[in-house]
Amino acid sequence: MSEQITANKAGTGNLYVIAAPSGAGKTSLLKALLSDSKDIEVAVSYTTRPKREGEVEGVDYYYIDKNNFLEMVNKEQFLEYAQVFDNFYGTSREKVEQRLKKGKDIILEIDWQGARQVRNAFPPSSKQQCIGIFILPPSRSALSERLHARGQDSEEVITRRMQGAVEEIAHFDEFDYLLVNDVFEEALFDLKTIIRANQLAFGPQSKRIDGLITDLLA
Repeated sequence: MSEQITANKAGTGNLYVIAAPSGAGKTSLLKALLSDSKDIEVAVSYTTRPKREGEVEGVDYYYIDKNNFLEMVNKEQFLEYAQVFDNFYGTSREKVEQRLKKGKDIILEIDWQGARQVRNAFPPSSKQQCIGIFILPPSRSALSERLHARGQDSEEVITRRMQGAVEEIAHFDEFDYLLVNDVFEEALFDLKTIIRANQLAFGPQSKRIDGLITDLLA
């Protein structure tokens, strides 16, 4: 798919929820998608975990302490939030809704807990719906190899991540699309295809080409 992906400029953008077990390659796929896509954004989440070397405030995450995070929870400022291992993560409701209203396609890179919350916030009966994409590794051994290849975590942490991966994968049937990241280029093509197909769905496309339809029916 050589052409750039463009979002719906005439109305509400599409909201994508993309989840995967740690090590499935979700972050790499999204980075490649965004480098070749126009008007698609990954929502920047809030987190209580410490900033890692090379990460940038407001680009990778918004870094806040636990007390401030829980205060935002109490004020219902999160579209979704969850505790992952020892840290909290959450997505600002206001920031996402503002971008969607401007026609931007927004991607939420979250786990199954957050995905469930977003689906509840945007049920099928609402004007705004979320599209769920779950990314799977090609095998359990491949997932273990990828986690070890990072060279960032201890064996104890990797064991915890493998256990967490099983828990995450158990919720695969709560999503609309399943994507297996075996060959990276093929997985990226599949991801772009899903995005493009949803942009051409009746709702977004009819708003985008409203002028053309009006002219053709005149």
